[in-house]
Formats: sequence, C-alpha cells, structure tokens
Amino acid sequence: QVQLVESGGGLVQPGGSLRLSCSASGIIFSLYNMGWYRRAPGKQRELVATITSGGRTNYADSAKGRFTISRDNAQKTVYLQMNSLKSEDTAVYYCNADFSRVGNNYWGQGTQVTVSS
Repeated sequence: QVQLVESGGGLVQPGGSLRLSCSASGIIFSLYNMGWYRRAPGKQRELVATITSGGRTNYADSAKGRFTISRDNAQKTVYLQMNSLKSEDTAVYYCNADFSRVGNNYWGQGTQVTVSS
C-alpha cells in the first residue's frame, strides 16, 4: 500500500519560514520523481516544485528564490523549505510521487499552510 504523508504545515507570519516533509512508503522511492503542489482557496491546484529521481529541480516562478525542494532517498522523504512566506502562499500543500514510465502517480492527503499576521 502506497502512502505519502505530509507534515510541517501550520500558521506562520509573513516573512517567516516553514519546512514541509513528505514521507513515502510502499514505493521504491529513489525511482520516483517527487513534487510539491498546492491548492489555494478558490483556485486550481498548481505546481510548486519538483525534483527528479536524479536530483534535478524545477520551480514555479512564484517559488523561485524562496523555496527549496530536496530529497533524502535513504529516509524516503522529500522536503520543501519555504522562506520569506507571503499571504499568497496560503494553501493546502500536496506531495506527489510520479513514475510515469509504469503509469504510477500518487498523492498525499495534504497539509495546510496559512500565512497570516
């Protein structure tokens, strides 16, 4: 059974930082491209950042320079370090695991991030 469990969300003031974690089980983690997506109230889910199985990263323009995605294959965990948070970063953040070569794509349950004073 595949599970992606996000943690680390919460309430933070503008300008603050949070680190999200996504712990995976039931998959060969090192083979998967991992990503963070978010859905803000009233909006569609959007990409935040991805990291390939080989470690190559990609960021949405809104995340560049503020967010850093990383992975620890030994711990089967992907991280999203978020700095200089803004109110517009408020959303539910979802972890994604993708191994499209075999048609596998999985989502976590999401973790709420609220940026507010």
